[in-house]
Amino acid sequence: MAIDTDHFRTALLEERERVEAALENLRDEHPGSLDEEVEEIAATSDNHLAETATATMNREIDYGLEENSRQVLSEIDAALQRIEDGTYGICTNCGREIPVERLEAYPWASLCIDCKRESERG
Repeated sequence: MAIDTDHFRTALLEERERVEAALENLRDEHPGSLDEEVEEIAATSDNHLAETATATMNREIDYGLEENSRQVLSEIDAALQRIEDGTYGICTNCGREIPVERLEAYPWASLCIDCKRESERG
């Protein structure tokens, strides 16, 4: 099977731009620290406990989204490196080819579906 690495390089670079834009958006939505946000809420609101809890929960969600985005960026960079190395589309665990359908869905995939399932089982 011959993989069109140019197609996947383009898809990976586009996805990288999208994820970086999402990260930038997260940073723009919540500049400063949670402590600064809580201080502002306390100074301007009579119902600051509920608003503080909401702000904390929202910030925790954002931290989770940011962590996930950074992980995806790392996986994208690794996939781009595999393209450069000539190993893109080969499972890093078992060495079998990763089906093109899987790569179309997750161009940064490093594992075939069987190895991915096995890794998720623990």
